Amino acid sequence: MLSELSEISDEDFQPILAQVRQWIRTRVVPRENEIADADAIPDDLRAQAKEMGLFGYAIPQQWGGLGLDLTQDVEFALEFGYTSLALRSMFGTNNGIAGQVLVGFGTDEQKQEWLERLASGEVVASFALTEPGAGSNPAGLRTKAIRDGDDWVIDGEKCFITNAPLADLFVTFARTRPADESGPGIAVFLVPAGTPGVEVAPKDKKMGQEGAWTANVRFDGVRVPAAALVGEDVDAGYRAAMASLARGRVHIAALAVGTAQRALDESLAHAAVATQGGTPIGDFQLVQAMLADQQTGVLAGRALVRDTAAKYVSGEDRRIGPSVAKLFCTEMAGKTADLAVQIHGGSGYMRDLAVERIYRDVRLLRLYEGTSEIQRLIIGGGLVRQAKAR
Repeated sequence: MLSELSEISDEDFQPILAQVRQWIRTRVVPRENEIADADAIPDDLRAQAKEMGLFGYAIPQQWGGLGLDLTQDVEFALEFGYTSLALRSMFGTNNGIAGQVLVGFGTDEQKQEWLERLASGEVVASFALTEPGAGSNPAGLRTKAIRDGDDWVIDGEKCFITNAPLADLFVTFARTRPADESGPGIAVFLVPAGTPGVEVAPKDKKMGQEGAWTANVRFDGVRVPAAALVGEDVDAGYRAAMASLARGRVHIAALAVGTAQRALDESLAHAAVATQGGTPIGDFQLVQAMLADQQTGVLAGRALVRDTAAKYVSGEDRRIGPSVAKLFCTEMAGKTADLAVQIHGGSGYMRDLAVERIYRDVRLLRLYEGTSEIQRLIIGGGLVRQAKAR
């Protein structure tokens, strides 16, 4: 298995990471309520993200990106998680599940056409995989692509597609034939948003993550040329989806840890000053126990995600480890956010307070890039197969 190599040394990466951290803490955090109220990322923050190269930090330098490997990617994600998760969604698919399909499986022509524009933020890509009847398991895909002369014609519907209302490019998965002995029959196509027959529904109304837009996308007789088939391989889709999702799971795990750290910091700040009967609530042992559980989860999650990223980059483990990290860290973030609300008491249930937003935002982390239940199946099934192979 090939290693994933960084194009930036750790020494050069540290000031970049420090710049991102300072930008998030000083420019983004103070505007979290503005993002939530407007259900949008302000244009000036979007422009700043482009200038900093955040739309292409995981895209190779030859295509205009920073060329960070996954160990560096997760350090960014730990910072992105500290603020509104909508910020990360703005450029997450360009670097992650959509962009990595092109990086790992695209032809030279496809990379040349799209990757530089993805890295600059000129183009926003969406990962069009999830369907009403096929969510965490791509094998259940129903969207079809039929060859018609030199073209492909795509029909089907996708749901919960991040950035769909803003997307310029849909990285679209479709079945070209029933699964058989030669492969799963799933291909992936590059479909520009303006292609006739592409219909994007109004943005979804979600529980949280205001500012991160999702929507259903319908493909009604969408005709694309043969050059739109990623990798010129009708069986590349399933491999591309699995590879992109595995990498994305480590990123999401780190994002969850960053959010949990923010929930812990908010809890500590509140416990130190809020009083009950004249005594700071942080002096109460039951509150200290909740803080201890939060800290334990955050430290364990951070260590796990860094170890998992290192093993992914070396090629040692790109299947079970990512699912373990994603499962543990996202479940941990949910528990940490719940404790944060509990520590804040009634005020923690009030809108415009960070822990209330965090409580709603982190719930989605256990769903996308494969639900917790799917991660358990991947982990358990993988362990059994390893045991049988010994």
